Amino acid sequence: MSNEIIVSLENISEIAYFLIDKLPENVIIFLDGEVGAGKTTLVQEIAKKFNINDSVTSPTFSLQQQYGDKLFHYDLYRLDDDEFLNLGLHEELDKDGWHLIEWGGSKLKEFLKIAGYNTSRVTILPHDNDRLYIIGDECIL
Repeated sequence: MSNEIIVSLENISEIAYFLIDKLPENVIIFLDGEVGAGKTTLVQEIAKKFNINDSVTSPTFSLQQQYGDKLFHYDLYRLDDDEFLNLGLHEELDKDGWHLIEWGGSKLKEFLKIAGYNTSRVTILPHDNDRLYIIGDECIL
């Protein structure tokens, strides 16, 4: 089952509050959307709601950023799923907290689902001047 919510980027806090209310404290969230859809903007808003005041930027070159004790942000744009798994970065996903992954592929999603991780997916699509957020209870491949 999925939820569809349409909001402007100015009201993105609604999405952050919805996710915090609905998802467990240990979860891997795949953020799907085109370049510029607002994936990192959503991570920034989630960090604010977790009272994290760090500067949140896309970890395109570092692959992973950690904010506070329990918020992790990954950008896998430059890696395919096999590279991510071969580097052993999937072991980071065992840490307690929220793991937000941009550009995760279907092989990684399937691997984590089969391994029993709590997963969710947020797909961000343009909708007129707003964004449509499709939030799934678990990863849809």
